[in-house]
This record gives sequence, C-alpha cells and structure tokens, in this order.
Amino acid sequence: MKTIGHWVDGAEVSSTSGRTAPVYNPATGEQTGEVVLADLQEAAQAIASAKQAAAGWRTASLSRRAEVLFSFRQLLHDHADELAAIVTAEHGKVLADAGGELARGLENVEFATGVSHLLKGGFSEQAATDVDVYSIRQPLGVVAGITPFNFPVMVPLWMCANAIAAGNAFILKPSEKDPSASLLLAKLWQQAGLPDGVFTVLQGDKVAVDAILESPDIAAVSFVGSTPIAKYIYETGTRNGKRVQALGGAKNHMVVLPDADIEMAADAAVSAAYGAAGERCMAISVVLAVGDAGDRLTDAIAKRLPALVIGDGATPGTDMGPLISAEHRDKVAGYIGQGADAGATVVTDGRSAVVPENGFFLGTTLLDHVTPEMTVYQEEIFGPVLCVVRAETYEEAVALINANQYANGTAIYTRDGGAARRFQYDVEVGMVGINVPIPVPVSYYSFGGWKASLFGDTHMYGPEGLAFYTRGKVVTSRWPDPATSEVDLGFPRTR
Repeated sequence: MKTIGHWVDGAEVSSTSGRTAPVYNPATGEQTGEVVLADLQEAAQAIASAKQAAAGWRTASLSRRAEVLFSFRQLLHDHADELAAIVTAEHGKVLADAGGELARGLENVEFATGVSHLLKGGFSEQAATDVDVYSIRQPLGVVAGITPFNFPVMVPLWMCANAIAAGNAFILKPSEKDPSASLLLAKLWQQAGLPDGVFTVLQGDKVAVDAILESPDIAAVSFVGSTPIAKYIYETGTRNGKRVQALGGAKNHMVVLPDADIEMAADAAVSAAYGAAGERCMAISVVLAVGDAGDRLTDAIAKRLPALVIGDGATPGTDMGPLISAEHRDKVAGYIGQGADAGATVVTDGRSAVVPENGFFLGTTLLDHVTPEMTVYQEEIFGPVLCVVRAETYEEAVALINANQYANGTAIYTRDGGAARRFQYDVEVGMVGINVPIPVPVSYYSFGGWKASLFGDTHMYGPEGLAFYTRGKVVTSRWPDPATSEVDLGFPRTR
C-alpha cells in the first residue's frame, strides 16, 4: 500500500506527525494507500521553504516565467492519460470526465503563458511638468490554495498557474481523499524548470488548513469547497490579514420554458445532473419546468436514465462512476428518503438501482413535484439526484432562483432570444448559461458565483484571478534638470 507524502523544496518527503488518512478506490471500496497529515512543525517547514523560494522567483523575468509555463503546459499534455487515470482511481469519475477536467485546467495554464502581456501596467507621460506616472503589479509573496476532492487537477490549475506566473510561490493543500494527482503536478512543475520551493504540496486536514490561515508568511488563500467551510476560510483568513477568495456551495437551477427544445433540454439535464455522479459545484441539481413543459420534460429525462451505464470509471463505456466515499453515498441516499417523505414524487430511485456490488455506488434519482420547503431543494446534495420544480410562469421561476441562498450557476433553455436576454439581466447568479447547462467560463474570463457561493470580492482564474495574486503600485517619477533645483509637481495653489 502506497504512502502519499508532502512535496517540499523539490522533493517528496514523509511525515513525522504519525497521522495518516486512508485513500480508497471508490469503484472497488478498497484502500489503495494512505496520505500523511501534516502537523504544525511540518506546515511551518513547508511555508518557510516557500517563503525562501518566493524571494528568488519574484526576480525571474517575465520571459523566463512564460518559458516555464509553456514547458509545464506541454508536460500536462504528455502526461494527460496518466493524470486522468490517477483521478479516476482515487475520485471515481469516468476517464472521459477526468480528461475533460485536465482540459479545462490546461486552458488556465495557457492563459497564464501570456503573463508578459497580462502584467503590463499603464503609463501617463507629463502628468505634470516633467512628471510621469505609471502603474505596476507585483507579486504578493507566498500564496496558498485549498482545493476540493471533486476536481483534484482542474481546481489547483485554476490557482497555481496565475499565482506562479505572477511571481509568487504557491502552496497546495489538496483534499486528503484523492491526493496523488498533486504530487504528479509537482513533479511536472519541476520538470518544466520551476525552481524548487516555488510549488509546494502540503498534505493534511484541518491542522494544515489552520496553519495556512494563521501563518503571517502567507499573503493570500484561495479555496473551493462547501459554503460552511468557505465561510470559515474567509473569516479566519481575513482576520489574520490575508487576501481571501473562498468559493462555496451551489444549488444550480436550469429553467426550461415551454417553447424549449425538450429533447435537447433533457439531454442537457441528464449530462449536467449526473455527470461525475453529481459531484460538481456546477452540476444542475434543480430543473425549473415552466408551464406545460413539466410533464414533457420529466418524461424525457426519465426515459434516458436506464441507458446510463454505472460502473468503474476506468472501464470503457461507463457513463457514471461511484461517489467519493461510503459515508457520502449514504448521506445522498438519505436525502432521497427525505424527499419522498416530504411528498416529492420519486420517478427514478437510485437506491434501488442495479449497481456494482462493491464500491461506493448509487444509481440516478429523479424527484418530481419538489417544492422550495423541502430539504432536497434547500440543501446542496452533491450527488446524482435531480429535482424537478414546477413553476407557472417565467417570473415565478426567476423569483425562486433569486430567493435561493446559493448563486453559483444557472441556465435557461428556450428558443426565445428576448426571454434569454431578459433572463441574463434578471437573474441574480454569477454564471449564466443560455442553452448551455454548465456555464463554466473560458479561461480568459473568470469563475465565481454570488451570495453564499462566494466569500470575497474576486472571482477565480482569468483576469480577476491574476489581479488576486498581485497588488498594484503607482510610481510618480521626476528627473530634474541638473541645471535647476526648482521643483514643481503641479499641485493646486491658492491664488
């Protein structure tokens, strides 16, 4: 059984804490390894290594940083199959999903390769007599990312590519449920020419998280996870003087208007709700069927579910893999029971589905006639459960979305361009899809929700992500003529 360690100062290191956590293959239920859990001393050593490396990396030229990023991008391409296999083995998602995760992460590395252009400042000549003013952006120093189990490659790449391009040292605290991908990322950064210590992996649990949040040597923290933990990260980090972006949970709604192409909407709902077993922060978990779209849409979704192949994600032809753990599978199954008890119609019950005997599997569930008072509507389930809520009008559907505490992503399906444009204007959600079920922005925009889905002012990756990992400085410059000592900065004077 393998032991998964930290990556500090360019090498994998074991732990002296004596604490470990099991790592499973969710498709078989078998323990495949154990990951070390850092103590405070190990966290301090990792942070000290990153701090020392940050001082040197900051001085690297923009062209040198771009060179490393281009090399890292190519190495990610070369090792794509290996990375996907690691993700599938520890998370459980099918290989196609794992490959797609890497592809979306690669987009952010490609964005960061343009660092020479992205970090250009502004310049105002002759702002006053013989005075020039210009702006520059500089790195923060040491920054950290605390990432979730559901995207062990993509989310770290959302963070580290921009952070390192900007001249920072980056500490990754991955999920202890699927930590192996983080070490391969570290090795690829090293092969790309990144100096040792600039990319660090600190394995651990709450002890490591709190060490990061409380360290005076870490300037900024990025986080993706559940809303309660996001709130804790934000409050603790900012109380310790850090810049924090903490992305929380979601309850993403998809509005289907009566004029929509029902077959296309059903395909989209199935893909967006059950892909990766629903363990996506951008998964569609609620369909708002407007008017007479309800029966047609529910029937169309239900007809598609028996065709989904549930099994080991490493097996070709599998559509949906297991959940991350037995505990989470049982929690999701409990939500199904709560929905049925509250009066929802169980169209398809994942608890009774024929699934592999071993592993952490649960079948697809479709609940109809769900109401906003039900727990299955109010809470983030994070599993293969899709709720159908009936709405009489467009206005009622939008009001339901805007009243929800979460505001990560949403979508609308319609043939009416006017309705679509009105929806993007009316809806109070950070990311909107129009006939697109999972509206994750491309890398040159930024990712982030509103309300309880985001704590902090800055969205992740893209232009806002790069701004998060840098701080602005404005320089006012004057080079006086040696022949005169007169100083006139152009300030207003009394007359």
